[in-house]
Amino acid sequence: MPEVSSSISRVDLPTKLFYGFGAVANGAKANGFSYLLLFYYSQVIGLRADLVSLGILIALIFDAISDPLVGFISDKYHSPLGRRHPFMYVSGLPVAIAYYFMWSPPDWDQNALFLYFVCMAVLIRTMITLYEVPATALVAELTDDYDERTELVSYRYFFAWWGGLTMAVLNYLVFLPEEKGGLEYVEGWTNYGLTASIVIFFSIYVSAIGTHRHIPRLKQPPAKESFDLQKTKLELMETLSNRSFFALFLAALLMAVAAGVSTSLSIYFSRHFWELTSTQIGYLNIPYFFSAIIALMLAPKVSRLLGKKMGGMTILAAAFTLAPVPFILRILGWFPENGTSELFWALFVFNTVEVTLVIMASSLIAAMIADVVEQSELKTGRRSEGIFFAANSFAQKAVNGLGVVVAGQILALVEFPTQAGLGEVPTETVYELTYFYIPIVFFFYLIAMAVLSLYNITREEHVDNLRRLSSGS
Repeated sequence: MPEVSSSISRVDLPTKLFYGFGAVANGAKANGFSYLLLFYYSQVIGLRADLVSLGILIALIFDAISDPLVGFISDKYHSPLGRRHPFMYVSGLPVAIAYYFMWSPPDWDQNALFLYFVCMAVLIRTMITLYEVPATALVAELTDDYDERTELVSYRYFFAWWGGLTMAVLNYLVFLPEEKGGLEYVEGWTNYGLTASIVIFFSIYVSAIGTHRHIPRLKQPPAKESFDLQKTKLELMETLSNRSFFALFLAALLMAVAAGVSTSLSIYFSRHFWELTSTQIGYLNIPYFFSAIIALMLAPKVSRLLGKKMGGMTILAAAFTLAPVPFILRILGWFPENGTSELFWALFVFNTVEVTLVIMASSLIAAMIADVVEQSELKTGRRSEGIFFAANSFAQKAVNGLGVVVAGQILALVEFPTQAGLGEVPTETVYELTYFYIPIVFFFYLIAMAVLSLYNITREEHVDNLRRLSSGS
């Protein structure tokens, strides 16, 4: 296997942990937006599902502007704290405050509540962009090594999942106890928002401070020059026209839509298809902690064995093939009945395996982005980690953007009732939701796989790119 020199000889364990721990913030935010927000505002607060999905779509439009802008600015930013850390430091407090208020909405009418929702969603997602884009871009600066980049990204995904899962388990088992009303207990949701905001604040600053010592050794921005809008547009177009990057971005966007539909509707299926209590839903999240550990260990091994592209595509195919199996078996009458312990354990096994595969595939695909940096640098003469990871950040936000929009429209199409408790939704409505869900998710994943096949950076090409950059050829 070819050896590759690193910008920092080896990334030590503390750096991996500090870099990874920063993803707890985005994990906690993403879990709330992906799994809980649509349900909370439509089923608990009473805002129509189509308005919730429209609000998320509006926020996503703002993301389409803020994400590449933050990436571009951080690539060229000059300060004593380097290119990335100033943005990380400034974002922590406002995103934490805004996240709390998202889960403590005022008692307003539909129109006023919708405006409040949109403002909070835009503010949170803009502030998390200010942190997440520069923070994730550090992976391409901390090391040049093909496999070590996979390992660093795996740490980030590990902590992102642990952050999100910790908040999910606390929400179901602590904040929303069944004896106080379960998922319809409004005060519990407020307590969830407060706790999550504290976790987000703590994660951002621990990571920023923990990676601060590497600032002198990170890549330096190009020399300062006056701003030229036309030149900036040309540079952005040149950078983003990279074929491998475009394949990754489009594939990630399609995967995000599929994942967004799945995550947004998962709580509906848990509550109304499988008829689980909030306590049971909480317990079903616990094995995902082990899924994250297994994925952390296996993803780098798969990278070494199969390469990132082949490994990511293989595992992704296994994940989306497995996902609809419990629903199909239930429709065929071959799955345990609701209310039985057999159902709980069957879902326990299926979900654990599926989530493990999803985390592994996501880690490998995200690690591919770091390798586009050197390929692009050879062509453009510029390092553009911020722009590339901004695009990845935007694609990930589509999980709770486009995915929620699609999910919201499906709910509206089947006329799913708002503020419905356990057992109050007609069986035919729940099954109709399932009939739309399975083919839509499968379609988006299948197209994503086809697009991902266009990515063309192998281990050998990455080594050659580093050699050519080193020699100046």
